[in-house]
Amino acid sequence: MQITDIKVRKLFEDGPMKAIVSVTFDGQLAVHDIKVINARNKFFIVMPSRKNPDETFHDIVHPINSQFRGMLEDAVIRAYEAEVAAAQEAAASAQEAPVEQA
Repeated sequence: MQITDIKVRKLFEDGPMKAIVSVTFDGQLAVHDIKVINARNKFFIVMPSRKNPDETFHDIVHPINSQFRGMLEDAVIRAYEAEVAAAQEAAASAQEAPVEQA
């Protein structure tokens, strides 16, 4: 199974949740609402989940083995870091752009 697309849907600056991401596999299956979390100076992903009546959470979808989880986590975090770098570059370019006067 190959990751064919990763879309960073939303970035967050405050708090431990840094992004919400969608991943497409083999151009056939999309998994939405994967969260990028930064805690204790480490990035990791949290899979989409549903709240149970007893207030616990249950993953809706999840990797079956640690090898695939590692591959998925690495790819998602790289995509997140690239999106953050692009956003920072765009912000720096916007600040450097000359303001036209009317």
